[in-house]
Amino acid sequence: MTKVLAVLYPDPVDGFPPKYVRDDIPKITHYPDGSTVPTPEGIDFKPGELLGSVSGGLGLKKYLESKGVEFVVTSDKEGPDSVFEKELPTADVVISQPFWPAYLTADLIDKAKNLKLAITAGIGSDHVDLNAANEHNITVAEVTYSNSVSVAEAEVMQLLALVRNFIPAHDIVKAGGWNIADAVSRAYDLEGMTVGVIGAGRIGRAVLERLKPFGVKLVYNQRHQLPDEVENELGLTYFPDVHEMVKVVDAVVLAAPLHAQTYHLFNDEVLATMKRGAYIVNNSRGEEVDRDAIVRALNSGQIGGYSGDVWYPQPAPKDHPWRTMPNEAMTPHMSGTTLSAQARYAAGAREILEDFLEDKPIRPEYLIAQGGSLAGTGAKSYTVKKGEETPGSGEAEK
Repeated sequence: MTKVLAVLYPDPVDGFPPKYVRDDIPKITHYPDGSTVPTPEGIDFKPGELLGSVSGGLGLKKYLESKGVEFVVTSDKEGPDSVFEKELPTADVVISQPFWPAYLTADLIDKAKNLKLAITAGIGSDHVDLNAANEHNITVAEVTYSNSVSVAEAEVMQLLALVRNFIPAHDIVKAGGWNIADAVSRAYDLEGMTVGVIGAGRIGRAVLERLKPFGVKLVYNQRHQLPDEVENELGLTYFPDVHEMVKVVDAVVLAAPLHAQTYHLFNDEVLATMKRGAYIVNNSRGEEVDRDAIVRALNSGQIGGYSGDVWYPQPAPKDHPWRTMPNEAMTPHMSGTTLSAQARYAAGAREILEDFLEDKPIRPEYLIAQGGSLAGTGAKSYTVKKGEETPGSGEAEK
């Protein structure tokens, strides 16, 4: 019997199902690049329902049981006594989410003798040791583009929250106060600032497109320069060297995947080269910045604010210093798991499972690794070298 093991975040504190604010969500059929949203043979949920938590089960239970597949769903993922590590050795498929990642390290992959497919319900597969997956011929897939715009919207919101000093101003009102001078003492206009985006892929480009109407100077860095027509349309300036770009920006948005070149990209040395008071928004991966360097830069005033929803590890421990550092606008990892996004990545997870169970090819844009090497989107987004640690290896934790 095939076994699918899904690691999803816990249900709402007050129980499942919750009451929903809206009766429906807008129907989207295509992504900005023209590709179609997931097209499974069917779905067993209503778009707009909570699917990303344990009881939601990505809407997969009925389908998998109809196929005679054992379906194990848990949020318990930490340590050798967790449900995840106990069930993993006999699992054929593992499904995880970036928001509550089940870290598939080389050691765990070596113990997962039956594992053939690792699915990311969402985008970003850096919780998987890609070298180990390739060595064991495990296919790694994710639901490309499913929540890219969701994340981009959140990054623009977080940038404005920092620059306009929104959260402290809101806290003044909640506390019964009305001191306008306190509220505006750190508030500025975004207009006229230079904003840099690191990684101009699906998320980064969506951020650039949404920032253009704000009258900002847009600069970007990524491995491959965008076409001239795109740069002209958005008024972009390309910086091939990210270290040179961060020296000129008033704010920077991280939108690149985590790999060897982006791991701890923002450390003490790089932060010291930025304009005093610059802002950083990071909804990519927590390990793209040095945790303690960010705290030091905020305490000294070298950076004006830090916002994001990605931490390391996840969930973040209660004593994580980002919870108490000054001038922050942090949230749990949630930007890519709106109810709208969940409908797409749950449908995408089912589409991938349908292809796997029926021995059909998985969409190339969903593929990160296959047949022992990077494939599809993974070949364009990640860099791995045989014998080197990859982000999902657990090396950072060690």
